[in-house]
Amino acid sequence: MPCSSFLASNPELTGGYSAEIFARLAAVEEESFWFRARNRLINQLVTEYSAPGGRFLEVGCGTGFVLRTLSQECGLHVTGTELLSEGLEYAQRRVPEADFDELDARAMPYEEEFDSVGAFDVIEHIDDDVGALNGLYRALRPGGFLFLTVPQYPQLWSEADNYAHHVRRYRRVELVQRVSEVGFRVVRVTSFVMSLLPLMAASRWKQRYSRKVYDPVAELVPPRPVNRLLEAVLNVECALIGRGWDLPAGGSLALVARRERQQPAVLRKKR
Repeated sequence: MPCSSFLASNPELTGGYSAEIFARLAAVEEESFWFRARNRLINQLVTEYSAPGGRFLEVGCGTGFVLRTLSQECGLHVTGTELLSEGLEYAQRRVPEADFDELDARAMPYEEEFDSVGAFDVIEHIDDDVGALNGLYRALRPGGFLFLTVPQYPQLWSEADNYAHHVRRYRRVELVQRVSEVGFRVVRVTSFVMSLLPLMAASRWKQRYSRKVYDPVAELVPPRPVNRLLEAVLNVECALIGRGWDLPAGGSLALVARRERQQPAVLRKKR
């Protein structure tokens, strides 16, 4: 599934994407089963590992849909960053209490300033994902937590990934390895969207042979009864994860990791 910040990875955006696209995304996020269920999952994980009142940095905050949850439901002091000022304009209106910055995570200016950091469906857009993870590590205080969501399974690659300018879909072992190499200690990793995996596979297969122009927004908000049903299914998965279950398969991965006291020397030299 594309994410709220997927437009930031599109090189055409640097020339100025129509404001109508951001407006359409902002409206879709409020109703979409995918965005709503993912926000519920993020809320659960962040609440479990972060104390209210802490400072949270979200890299790739898009139009601020997740950032609002982090601020208003998790009780955190939030900073949102994006590559594009167009996305930040929507985020600023949505989360006026937040701080914002326009930056690239690979050139992170913050040094041990945040209690928690997160990137939700962001690093799959970045060629140098290790560089971005290294930036997140640098911004995080020792003992703080990293939260990630990414798309899973290269086999599910489809027109949705092309449209979103994804560089990759992750395997679980691959994500854990890259996060660990940077110096984080992984404390939890679970799949998500397990129940809908057959539907996703069928949809991807259909896209490959369809002559219709791909419409990513239509995929995010199906007809209302279907949308509600899909959200209800994903809410069950959220409840299971909230009770400590780590789902073995699914279209997405969610990972929580902790910054160790000292980063591996080889990565410190590469900064």
